[in-house]
Amino acid sequence: QVQVAESGGGLVQPGGSLRLSCALSGRTDTVSDMGWFRQAPEKVREFVASVRWRGSPTYYAAFARGRFTISGNGAKGTVTLQMNGLKPEDTAVYYCAAKQDGQEEYDYWGQGTQVTVAS
Repeated sequence: QVQVAESGGGLVQPGGSLRLSCALSGRTDTVSDMGWFRQAPEKVREFVASVRWRGSPTYYAAFARGRFTISGNGAKGTVTLQMNGLKPEDTAVYYCAAKQDGQEEYDYWGQGTQVTVAS
């Protein structure tokens, strides 16, 4: 089992920045990829970014490329999502998820952290 916990959400003005953090515990040695997803009200959950555990490569959704940066630290068991140039349409609950080696889907999810971008 792997436990996932996010932190770092909040309220920020348009154009501002936030840094989301995700901490893993449990069988982290079975994890191959970490991802961030988000779900806005009345919308389906969408992919934001992912990183191979303990390093590259990284992948980004088109809306995130150039504004968001994902990074992983295997030694510390943490993954961060640095978000710059935030827009009101980035408002959503952001989820961190872990994928085990050999699996197609993300199996372990955090509880989510709210990000609100408003004046």
